[in-house]
Amino acid sequence: MIAPKRYKLIACEILSREIYHCAAQCKHIVDITFLSKGLHDIGSDNMSNRLQNALNEVDVDKYDAILLGYGLCNNGIIGLKASLPMVVPRAHDCITLLMGSKERYKAYHAQHASAYYKSTGWIERDTNPNDTDQSVTGQLGINKTYLEYVEQYGEDNAKFLMDTMGNWLKNYSQYTYIDTNIGDFKHYKEQVKQEADEKHWQYDEVSGSTILLMKLLNGEWDDNEFLVVPPW
Repeated sequence: MIAPKRYKLIACEILSREIYHCAAQCKHIVDITFLSKGLHDIGSDNMSNRLQNALNEVDVDKYDAILLGYGLCNNGIIGLKASLPMVVPRAHDCITLLMGSKERYKAYHAQHASAYYKSTGWIERDTNPNDTDQSVTGQLGINKTYLEYVEQYGEDNAKFLMDTMGNWLKNYSQYTYIDTNIGDFKHYKEQVKQEADEKHWQYDEVSGSTILLMKLLNGEWDDNEFLVVPPW
């Protein structure tokens, strides 16, 4: 019998339910570190620095490879280095990982370009990028309330700022809930439906898949789906 490999997985916490599910079933030993969903909000350089710090903490004598539970994710994975082979899904972002393939995500997006995606992880780990000065909106100074803008810039300028920079959801008109069929979360679907109604948006549900995450954890790294970065 071939001994299982031991992998270190560093992943975004919004994938926690799906990853725990896969880790419980995969044929290898996987130790998991989840990082905050908020990394998506602090800009590519800051995100890359946080990920690199996590990589630097990995005990290289203990593992056969490092797995990343991330897609390209606003270029936050560019330039990362490790002393072990590092495996990254060929994915634009986590929606690919939740849908199971980049092709399926691309096809859906082509028909639903205004969709804003939700899943159990996106709901449970949700953060407001305006809540911290570390976020991109905070660093640009556009994370203020209308009254704060009025106090600082006057009423006319405040209205202009809110109209041009305050509504980051203006390009969306649909919520799409991705159900990866792990657990029964009807209440989350109802919550998203209600939010769609309140915004006068459309609502859609798609069946997700953990197949790509399972392949990542099982060491099934086909070149079309994964990039294996040699040790640096």
